[in-house]
Amino acid sequence: MNYFIELVVSGLAIGAIYGLVAMSFAVIFKATGIVNFAQGEMGMLTAYTSWSIATALGTDAVSTILVSVAVGAALGLICERLIMRPMLGEPVLSVVLVTVGLAVVLRALVTLIWGAAPHKFAVEGADTIVDLGGIGLRAGQITVIVVLLIAIAGFWFFLRHSRFGVAMRAVASDEKTARLMGVSTARVQAVAWASASGLAGLAGAFFAVIYGLAPTIYEIGLKAFPATVLGGFDSVLGSAFSGLFIGVLENLVGGYLPSTLKEIAGFVLILVVLMVRPFGLFGEKRIERV
Repeated sequence: MNYFIELVVSGLAIGAIYGLVAMSFAVIFKATGIVNFAQGEMGMLTAYTSWSIATALGTDAVSTILVSVAVGAALGLICERLIMRPMLGEPVLSVVLVTVGLAVVLRALVTLIWGAAPHKFAVEGADTIVDLGGIGLRAGQITVIVVLLIAIAGFWFFLRHSRFGVAMRAVASDEKTARLMGVSTARVQAVAWASASGLAGLAGAFFAVIYGLAPTIYEIGLKAFPATVLGGFDSVLGSAFSGLFIGVLENLVGGYLPSTLKEIAGFVLILVVLMVRPFGLFGEKRIERV
């Protein structure tokens, strides 16, 4: 039983990272109707940049988190302004292919600047073992779970009660009508890209601190994608909770079944779910702009 609990608890930690990235997928889709396949790479670039800043300045844990959010948000704004905004009005497939190209460029950029060798992203206190009823977890793992819960609460309040959040929901529901009502879709999309990239940057930095910094960090985007599909592309909060579920599922499969099945567990799950609910567990039936 203890082994099962250990798998579940450690699965929640990696699931929280998946949840942050899944939220970032959903935020961009909700505001633009586009799936950004470069989310994992943006998290990776943010992780490397944050590591360089932390190494140079010796920032503490809180400062490292703030730096990661700021770097991620800035990267999102740059990509939105220079790459995505000129694509407004273009066919959805063309825009999606641009994000695929962006992903390839960012991977090459990271390898070119920092090399392919792995690094240790040392943050004071992150590796401290905390005993939770006989289950040992690193402080970094506990922190990322708490950060995800804070992000869920923050986005719930933002989307439900803030003026800009309501505008984002209006754009997601009917972009043309929102424009007629005076909503600036360009501003909404810029904020969506900044906030989504900030989430992806947090995920990348936490992954680097807990599991190590390497160019393969971009794979968190691939692992988180099933969570977004499972939760629903138009459900930010559903995607977050689905990330936790995918993380626990992967750990349980890896713990009790052949380890090779761990890598495909999330994708097998979404195949089953999509046959029953094509719009995801928490998504709305109508998804017109996929």
